[in-house]
Amino acid sequence: MSGRSRGAGAPKSRPPRSGQATALLAASATFSLFLIAAIVAAWSVFYAPGPAARGGADATIVTLPSGAGVGAIAANLKAAGVIRSTDMFKAAATLTGADRRLRAGEYEVPSGASLRAVLVLLVEGRVVRHYVTLPEGWSSAQAVDILMRQPLLTGEIPDIPEEGSLWPDTYEIGRGDTRASVIARMTTAQADNLARLWAARSPRTVVKSPEEAVILASIVEKETAVASERPRVAAVFSNRLRLGMRLESDPTIVYGLTRGRPLGRGIRRSELERATAWNTYQIDGLPPTPIANPGREALAAVLDPPPSDELYFVADGSGGHAFARTFEAHLVNVARWREIERRKAGLPAGVGPTVPDAGPDAAPSGVAAPAGAQVIRLPPAAPAR
Repeated sequence: MSGRSRGAGAPKSRPPRSGQATALLAASATFSLFLIAAIVAAWSVFYAPGPAARGGADATIVTLPSGAGVGAIAANLKAAGVIRSTDMFKAAATLTGADRRLRAGEYEVPSGASLRAVLVLLVEGRVVRHYVTLPEGWSSAQAVDILMRQPLLTGEIPDIPEEGSLWPDTYEIGRGDTRASVIARMTTAQADNLARLWAARSPRTVVKSPEEAVILASIVEKETAVASERPRVAAVFSNRLRLGMRLESDPTIVYGLTRGRPLGRGIRRSELERATAWNTYQIDGLPPTPIANPGREALAAVLDPPPSDELYFVADGSGGHAFARTFEAHLVNVARWREIERRKAGLPAGVGPTVPDAGPDAAPSGVAAPAGAQVIRLPPAAPAR
């Protein structure tokens, strides 16, 4: 081959001219500066304080529906005034991977929360949780009152549930839940818990059905606010039922008058003597329905009462009760309670308080009843054979 053809391959590379290199470096530096500026700007937006809550509030409540995508969530947050830009929110959610982990629910977003703080709140699912409580011993009418006062709930409760059909407990509720659905949950919980307690009942119980258990437990629940006394009170009422003695429970008088709402005053003598289906001073055995919604402990006490021969109890001035096996011992306890009442009323010695709930009967022959004592009727003696 000739020497001319030896170098006929690819052209020799030439180094860029110095002006071109300078231009490339300048362009690269400019791009880097823009990139850095963009990152700094995005970083500052991501961590910068967000909008203040409207009206000077400490937080904004916003509800994100289930199944909503990141775009709908961004629009919801923007409409609530929680974020400034839907595009920035969507970009931040996408870049951080939060767009696949946002959770529905009701959120309380602090005033001025940054975009990052909002995303963390939604990713971790720090939803606002609401609860409603039905206390032990409250009536079904009171349960309806509780739910009707809850502004988060919707709808009406057409009828007051049957007395004793609701389970006292604390229930979580969501904004927009219907009141009827909460009642349904309370009813289901009562049926489930009663079935379990009834299955584990003791042979010592005097009740013959789950319905009777709820009736007697409701009376126990209303008679004492001291949890430790429930078994003892249940034993007293169980003993009285076995002996054919009337229960003579004041709360049953009140229920016959108000159907489950507070009386707001003392019981009058005329009301004690008034015959209603629930007045256990006037009827034998159990009333036809419960007088409240009893809780687990009251039901357990009725279904497994402790061994006892006590037949009486009366308030002791400390929030609890003094119990007695005999009528004579009970009268002593009653006199002690009346003296406590007299002192609270500021009355002189020997003058009893005008408490209108004293029993109407005279003391049995041979028993000296103290002034103002409530006398509990004893069953008539069986005829001699």
